[in-house]
Amino acid sequence: MKARIKFRKYGVMRFIGHLDVMRHFQKVMRRAQIPIAFTGGYSPHMIMSFAQPLGVGITSDGEYLDIELTEPIGSKQAAEQMNEVIAEGMEVVSFVYIPEEKKYSGMTITAAAEYRVSLLKSSRSAGKIKAVPASWKEAAERFLGQESIVVMKKTKRSEKKVDIRPFIYEIEAEDAGIRMFLAAGSENNLKPDLVMDEFLKFAGEDPDKVPVHIHRLDIFAKNDKIPAETEKTKEKGTGLVTLESLGTIRG
Repeated sequence: MKARIKFRKYGVMRFIGHLDVMRHFQKVMRRAQIPIAFTGGYSPHMIMSFAQPLGVGITSDGEYLDIELTEPIGSKQAAEQMNEVIAEGMEVVSFVYIPEEKKYSGMTITAAAEYRVSLLKSSRSAGKIKAVPASWKEAAERFLGQESIVVMKKTKRSEKKVDIRPFIYEIEAEDAGIRMFLAAGSENNLKPDLVMDEFLKFAGEDPDKVPVHIHRLDIFAKNDKIPAETEKTKEKGTGLVTLESLGTIRG
């Protein structure tokens, strides 16, 4: 049987990279006595996979980890046991059971992610933010109204021009920050910092002189059988739902 863990990452833990997060959850599983399954062979390891690894410096309210279990455990009990031993700056939000087929894994079905980008008063602190300029609200509409947004995207071997406009589903300037709804996952993945840099240039700003903090709100999957849950997906008819909503609570 398989389960999906939704967790938050905040505070100083935003500086911890993906590999360290993975190692920490391995310790959490042992300390919380979660009946997680192991691979076979001479070097067994815990069966776990993250839906969409988070970049260093980014906080989140919606991170996902899929695991395989050897026996059932109550959803509430599992979440409580993990939160008792997890490090400060991380918190398990939910523990749900998901179908066992590989096509339902978080890595496979992730299609989009929602972010909020806050403007900082100083690059020294992510806790002190300032309001978004009023002119940016109109600029966001014009930015999204472009037919194409071509950028130079670096790969391991070279650079190439890429049109990122098809992968920007929404961008809106609110008083508290810039909200972005972007393509994510194995097929199409658009980094929020790249989009923010292009938007700042479009708004007449120098990205190097505008300190920002990126926060991921949630990760979404495309599932035609489940109706969209949020207003934005209802309006667009995308059929996107949170990864959490695809699971069920037990016990």
